[in-house]
Amino acid sequence: MVTIYGIKNCDTVRKTLKWFDAKGIENKLHDFRADGIDAKTIEGWLDEVGGKILINKRGPSYRNLSDEDKATLEQGGPEASKVLAANPTVIKRPVVDFGTIRTVAYDEARWSELAGV
Repeated sequence: MVTIYGIKNCDTVRKTLKWFDAKGIENKLHDFRADGIDAKTIEGWLDEVGGKILINKRGPSYRNLSDEDKATLEQGGPEASKVLAANPTVIKRPVVDFGTIRTVAYDEARWSELAGV
């Protein structure tokens, strides 16, 4: 079972869900807004992929953060994961969890490789 993290009204997340469904890969959506996300999970993602990949600095959610929160994100660590947990729309979408590895952003080639399709 693949878990797709994001928000249900995001075009890229919807496109991702359709891709996995079309390939017959069992998946479920974990909606940041409806289901929430804890700082410990995000801290693991930051350790695995890094802030440069995980944090979406192009979107309005990032631009609306306080300068203090932006500085905390730049420093990384547990405090950065708390900022992201409080502002999950700053996380680049989708985060696709294959159980042992996670990918960030839309990447059909990588998903095909990881899913063996």
